[in-house]
Amino acid sequence: MHSEPRSGRLAAWGNALLAGLVSPDDAVLAIVGEDAVHRVEGLPGEEAPVGLTLALGRLRTLGVSGLRVALPAPGHPLGLSGPPDFNARALEAEEAVICQGAAFGLVPEAYEAGPAGDVHAEVVWHVLPVREAPPADVPSLGEAERELAEALREATEVLARLDVAGSGPVAEAAIDAYRARAARGREVLAPGYPPRAVRVLELARRVGLLISLAAENGHGGAVSASEMGARAEALRPVERTARRAQVAAYNSVVEGREAGR
Repeated sequence: MHSEPRSGRLAAWGNALLAGLVSPDDAVLAIVGEDAVHRVEGLPGEEAPVGLTLALGRLRTLGVSGLRVALPAPGHPLGLSGPPDFNARALEAEEAVICQGAAFGLVPEAYEAGPAGDVHAEVVWHVLPVREAPPADVPSLGEAERELAEALREATEVLARLDVAGSGPVAEAAIDAYRARAARGREVLAPGYPPRAVRVLELARRVGLLISLAAENGHGGAVSASEMGARAEALRPVERTARRAQVAAYNSVVEGREAGR
């Protein structure tokens, strides 16, 4: 949850490219990240998968003016607008990118490749038709920031009471690794995003880190079934709030443009 989704990188740097704020080479480098290669399959007029540079240029010529993120989960079609076939693919991947200005969506599919000891990820983005309608359950940046602050307080209180708050060497190592990534500048949005969006996304990732540490730290002090159930119940709405905030941050450039800001 706390790591940057591939759809977030594609939308953020794709939006920066569409706005003329970064070069195609810089955008593709940022989108690919630590993966080996990204290709795009199903573009109109292309019979075979193409590279990201060509794909982003082709999407622009097809009328795409912005990119939104969807981070759906079972029972929560966050950022989706249909049709059902696309929603199902996005739900399976737990993420997608929705185009503004043309009725297309992109769903990533990652493959592991390479010999043992040198395995890397190769990603294919599948272009599919989408319904042009308002995305589901996406808050404004202001709403997301307020919800996150409250969710962080509630989660900290509940997890501390159940003795499963992130602690110990494993949790400390994860926090140190997260801070190192942030220090290297990998935890910020692309050029063109407002400072508030950066702040909301950073807080969402901190909340996501807390959730991941609680989930990965074993049972902690919550040794009874009822206590483990209470922990899961406490984390579920917090995780949803963090995902909503991530989507609000990534989509803020497009939402702001539509609002005339």
